[in-house]
Amino acid sequence: MHEPAISSAAREAILAWYDARGRTLPFRGDGDPYAILVSEVMAQQTQISRVSAHWSTFMATFPTVERLATAPTADVLRAWRGLGYNRRALNLQRAARTIVSDGGRVPGEVAALQRLPGIGPYTARAVAALAFGQAVGPVDTNVRRVLGRITGSNASGVGLQRIADAVVPADRPADWTHALMDLGATICRQAAPRCAECPASPWCRSSASSGRPRRPRQGNPEPAFASTSRWLRGRILDQLRDVPGASWGMVTGPVGNHEGDAVEAALSSMEADGLIERHRADRGRARLAR
Repeated sequence: MHEPAISSAAREAILAWYDARGRTLPFRGDGDPYAILVSEVMAQQTQISRVSAHWSTFMATFPTVERLATAPTADVLRAWRGLGYNRRALNLQRAARTIVSDGGRVPGEVAALQRLPGIGPYTARAVAALAFGQAVGPVDTNVRRVLGRITGSNASGVGLQRIADAVVPADRPADWTHALMDLGATICRQAAPRCAECPASPWCRSSASSGRPRRPRQGNPEPAFASTSRWLRGRILDQLRDVPGASWGMVTGPVGNHEGDAVEAALSSMEADGLIERHRADRGRARLAR
């Protein structure tokens, strides 16, 4: 059996750094598996500062998995405002309904968590590690960068997941998970990494081989955000969030840079995704899914 790709000394140094300098975030003090599930779904593709600003309010509105499961979908979508990627709100509620129908307890095994709507390998491992103390290593962008640089490995997919799982300290899986995330977010950054401040620098193969990690090659520039369909869908949803109760709102183009045809396409796709309902007689009218 292969030894872990990160030495015990390096792991101890990373954990000591986390104990002294880890970020204080509101959801880290809550050990409730449901609360952790909510925070991890919120954190998918979203800056942690935005999650911190919304998590407490969302949990006050839906304090239990049962409350979330039985709430009107429109209320869940309104509470999700400002977090983006709104299908995550639908999937989170669907996951809550599945959990309630299966007995009301968030599952603790990775395989069972991945069977919930919208829960992929990363989120399943994060919940298993943080809420249940499972010795599994969730791999997001930050963790992938930290592990790749320290080990000098170009592994990806299953190979990288094996490394991540192998290096988890059995007695501190939750702290280790947070430590790698914080290290990647604050020290081992994609651009301008602060190697001199990194607790893993004595063992980091990337830093030792070149003085500092190479900056990843930039891909093609992203289109202007306001020109994307995701931006348009977000603006439409925000408009409908302001419509009280179950009333219908009128949605017509243009919206920003998007003309009528683009607005119609966005409405159709949002209806298909289950985010909104459209009036049968007047397709320009819509409301949040009930």
